[in-house]
Formats: sequence, C-alpha cells, structure tokens
Amino acid sequence: MLLLLIVLAAGYGGVAGLLVPRAAYRLAVEPEEPWRVACPGGHVLSGPARGWLGLARCAACAAGASATTAVPTASATTAVPTASADRVPETDARLDDYAGAVGGPESCAAGVTPSPAPRARVRSSGWYGPWSVPTSLGAALACAALAAAAGARPELAVWLLLVPFFVVLTLVDGAVHRLPDVLTLPLLAAAAALLGAAALLPGHAGSWTRALLGGLALGGAYLVLFLVHPSGMGFGDVKLALTLGVVLGWYGWPVLFAGAFAGFLLGALYGMGLVLTRRGDRKTALPFGPFMVFGALLGVLLGGLGAA
Repeated sequence: MLLLLIVLAAGYGGVAGLLVPRAAYRLAVEPEEPWRVACPGGHVLSGPARGWLGLARCAACAAGASATTAVPTASATTAVPTASADRVPETDARLDDYAGAVGGPESCAAGVTPSPAPRARVRSSGWYGPWSVPTSLGAALACAALAAAAGARPELAVWLLLVPFFVVLTLVDGAVHRLPDVLTLPLLAAAAALLGAAALLPGHAGSWTRALLGGLALGGAYLVLFLVHPSGMGFGDVKLALTLGVVLGWYGWPVLFAGAFAGFLLGALYGMGLVLTRRGDRKTALPFGPFMVFGALLGVLLGGLGAA
C-alpha cells in the first residue's frame, strides 16, 4: 500500500513539475514590473489557466514565426518587439534569468546593489524558461519522499497540494530574488485552511493549533531578523516564513526548530561554497527562499517519520 502511494505521489509531482515552469517564467520579473504575458519572442502565452500552466516552450518560436501584434500588460497596452528583434544568438541556455541573476530586494540574503536580470534567450527548439525535466524530477522526488514519510495520513494531501507552489517560489526567487505576494500570502491562508481540514479527519499526526502558533513564531523570528538587519533579510522571506512555520509547526516545536535551522545551514553552506570557489564573497546577494523551502522539506520529512 505504501509503495503504491509513493509511486502515485511521484507521478503527481512529476506532472505538477511540468506545469509550473511557465508560471515561474511569468512571475520572474523585477519589482514594479507587470507579470509577463508573452514569451521572449513576443508571442502571447496561451493555454491552460490563461497561459499560466504548461511548459516554458513556445511552438511559434520553434517554427521561426515572428510576433508583430500588440500584447496587453497589467499596466498598459504596449507593443511587443518582434521575435527577430528580441531574440539573442541561440545558445544551449534556455533562460539566463534562471542562472542566478541578481534581482530585486524583496528576498535577498545580503546587501548589494541589485543589477537587472539578463534577457531571456530562446533556443531554436522554442525553450525559454526553467528546465522542465529537472523541475519535474525534483517535484517528483519531493512528493515521493513526503509520501514515504507521512504515509496515508490526511496531512499528506496538504503537503502534495503545496509542493507545486513552493517549486514556483523557489524558481522565481532563484531567478530574480523575489517572493511575490501573489503567491506567498494566498499560500499562507491555504496552508492554514487545509491543515485545519486535515485536523478534522481521523488518523492525522499533527496539531492545527500548534501549526498556527508555529507560523506566528517563525514569522516573528524572521521579522526580528529583518528589522535588525534589513539588508540581509528580505520582507518576502518574512512572509514565506509564516507559511513554512505553519507547515513545520504541525508536527511540533522540535520539527519547527529543525526545519528552520536546516534552512539557515543550507544557505550558509552554499554561501561558503561560493566564497571557496571564488564565485562570490560575503557581500554576494543570495536568494534565501529556496534554502528556507528545502530546510522546511527536511523538517517535514523528519516530522512525518517521527510520527510514524
């Protein structure tokens, strides 16, 4: 039974991972900029959920078509450059934005002046966003691990539903060092509501009250860090900490502390790696959101296994 559950969870994660790259591409913009409505070649994004779900691939770009129509943005109607004018020479890179560009200040682990994110590149095959295969594999592995740790308990459904949104946040923060409110705030409400529903079902292994207190505790701790050292902690991290605190608090205070500590440890190790390889220094800006999410994942896995 458990093996079947793991396989089904992995399949769900794999499919979800294939659907989120386009959303990550659309949200990975600088502060005050509208969400993207077209591919780098100027073709309007369409498809499921009004073009928000799907692979980060443009069939029109792959066919060599040019875009000459005007594309409406969130603030005004502007003309989108043609594909030939907006493209850069073809390379094996699908999107420079997802290669560690330094972006806006909403989520940042150090205080340096942000620089504009590089322009997206379009391959002849039409790919322009996050790598779909690694994203799918990562989401599949995360969902399979959660299924193995939580088993058939009600909270597993909550973890699986939250995974795609955390994947998008990780991709966006890694690209432009931002954690958009359009995801962080609804995610907090969704996590609290879904765990509240799970607490009403038999067989759960957590506490909804403790989850809410955990969100306040971790969010408050990050708020203090932000107020003490605002150049080293973005306010987007504070908002994300509220949700992660709810998730980690479900299994108890030791899990909350373990998940929070793991996030800081992973971030510190990554920063040390950059310094040792001379790819950065102590002032290099790092997106902290991905480390927070990975640390929370480790904490939830620990809590699920401990509750077995």
